[in-house]
Amino acid sequence: MTDKPFSQACENNKHPILAQLRRWLPEAGLVLEIGTGTGQHAVCFAEALPTLTWQPSDQPGAEAYCLPWLAEANRDNIRPPLALDVSASSWPVTAAAAVFSANTAHIMAWPEVEAMFRGVARLLVPASVFCLYGPFNVHGHFTSASNQAFDQYLRSQKASMGIRDIDDLTALASKVGMVLEQDIEMPANNRLLVWRRLDG
Repeated sequence: MTDKPFSQACENNKHPILAQLRRWLPEAGLVLEIGTGTGQHAVCFAEALPTLTWQPSDQPGAEAYCLPWLAEANRDNIRPPLALDVSASSWPVTAAAAVFSANTAHIMAWPEVEAMFRGVARLLVPASVFCLYGPFNVHGHFTSASNQAFDQYLRSQKASMGIRDIDDLTALASKVGMVLEQDIEMPANNRLLVWRRLDG
């Protein structure tokens, strides 16, 4: 266990997230995970949802970070991780039945968030979903004192980072043909936002 990367946050939130993913993900098909990190989510979700194929990815140079978890799990429904630059004009995945990402929007610069939504919209078939987990502001307000403190910490580390507002994300999504279908309150002042790709 000591030779694997470990995130306590992933360990805490994986089962609450899984409970929601069971409701929203399709029964079969490829699910792209943007920002796989340690791989704890990928292993948990792939084990619990064996009819789905899980495609881990992370920014170039970080995609191998999850390999110890993936190697130990040794599951046929987890593909090797891909290097994915969300700002690139083309992605290494061209189609997906669904997309999942956790705790990425607040560490990306806003142009990268825009690029992520554009890329996801290109991948998804009509009526499929993009499940985005993390802390989010609501109508310009922090939902907790801890989220406000976290936002201040992020911005002190890098000015381009920060907790995103759902209103801004909704406006962005509408430009690329996605709508917010569900805003689900999650433990630890987080939310799961379920975006659905529109027809046409």
